[in-house]
Amino acid sequence: MTGFSTNWAVYSRYVGDIFGSALAAEGLFAFGLESAFLGVLLFGWHRVKPWVHLVSTIGVFLGSMFSAVWIVVANSWQQTPAGYHIVGEGLNARAEVTDFWAMVFNPSSVDRLVHTWQGSFLAGAFLVLSVHAYYLRKGRYVEISKKAFKIALVVAAVFSLSQLVSGHSSADGVAVNQPAKLAAMEGHFEKSAPADLYLLGWVDKEKQEVTGLKIPGGLSFLAHQDFKAPITGLNSFPEEDRPSQINAVFQFYHIMIAIGMMLIGLTLYASFLWWRSKLFETKWILWIFSFSVILPQIANQVGWYAAEMGRQPWVVYGHLRTSDAFSQEVSANQIVFSLIMFTVIYALLFVLFIYMVNKKIKHGPYEESSTVVNFQSF
Repeated sequence: MTGFSTNWAVYSRYVGDIFGSALAAEGLFAFGLESAFLGVLLFGWHRVKPWVHLVSTIGVFLGSMFSAVWIVVANSWQQTPAGYHIVGEGLNARAEVTDFWAMVFNPSSVDRLVHTWQGSFLAGAFLVLSVHAYYLRKGRYVEISKKAFKIALVVAAVFSLSQLVSGHSSADGVAVNQPAKLAAMEGHFEKSAPADLYLLGWVDKEKQEVTGLKIPGGLSFLAHQDFKAPITGLNSFPEEDRPSQINAVFQFYHIMIAIGMMLIGLTLYASFLWWRSKLFETKWILWIFSFSVILPQIANQVGWYAAEMGRQPWVVYGHLRTSDAFSQEVSANQIVFSLIMFTVIYALLFVLFIYMVNKKIKHGPYEESSTVVNFQSF
C-alpha cells in the first residue's frame, strides 16, 4: 500500500477517492471478519467445541470472499470506470465517486468477481485433491482421504465447468468495453473483419499475423453468435492506445484457457472412474492429481497477467496512462533496489511457505495408529 503513494503518486491521487471507499469497506467488514475468526481456526482445535471451530472456519471463508469483493471492485473500476466524475485537470485531476453502487457494479465487476471466486475455489479444491491423492498413493489415512478426495472432486468438477460460463460472460464484456484487449488476446489486427479463434499460436507483431491452430470465425461466433460477424481489430486503434506486448497477452490468455480445459477433462474423467468404482484403483490418475495443485495456480496468475497487460497503456482505462501515473521524483535506481529487495523477501517467504506446508502434509491431519493400513503400493 505504501508503494501506491511513493511510486505511483499521480495514480494514487487520481484513484484515491475510488479506492478509499472500496478498501475502507474491505478493512472495516471483510478484514475484521477474517481476523476475528482466524485465531480460533488456527489455534482452537481441541480447545473449543467442534461446532465453534466450524463456525470460525466458515467465518474466515466468508471474510476472504468478502475481501475479494472490494479488491476486485477496485481493480474492475480501473478496467471499466463508472459512477464518478473528474475534478481538476492534467496531472492534478482526480476521480470522485458520484454513485457508490454504480462504482461497485461497474460493467466488469460482477463477471470478474465470479471468475475470481471460481478460480480460488478451484485452487483450494485441487490442493485438497493433491494432498489426499498423495496419502492414497502412500497408503496413509485411506478412509478419510477417500472421503476428502470425493468432496474435493465434486467441487473441482462443478467449478471447472462453471468457469466456462463466467469466462465467456467476461469475454463478452471485454468485447464491448475493451475491444483492444480482446483483439490482443486473439491477435486480431484487421480493423473490421471476422476473427478466428486460436487454440494455440504465435503472434508476429511486425507482420501482423498469427501462426497456429485455429477455428475460422470462432471468435466472431463466441462474441456475436455469427461466424461472419466483424470484430474490432488492433488496427482500429492508434498504436499508442493499444497493448504493445500483444504476443505476451495472447500467450497468457491461451495458457489460462488450455489449463482450464485440462482441469475439466481431468475432473470429468476422474468422475467417470468414480462412477465405475475404479477411481482409487487407477494408479496414474492419483499420480496426476498429486501434482495437479500447480495447474489452477498457474491459470489464475496468467489470467491476471492477460487482464492487466491487455489493459495497457492505461492504468485507468481510457483516462490515465500508465506512463503518466508514476512518481516523477523516484529514480530508476530506487525502483530497481526496491524491486530486488521485495523479490528476495517474497522468494524467502515462498520457500518458507513451501517448507511448512510440505512438513504439515507429511505429518498428516492426525497421529497415525500403529496399525499400518494396507493399500496398493505404487
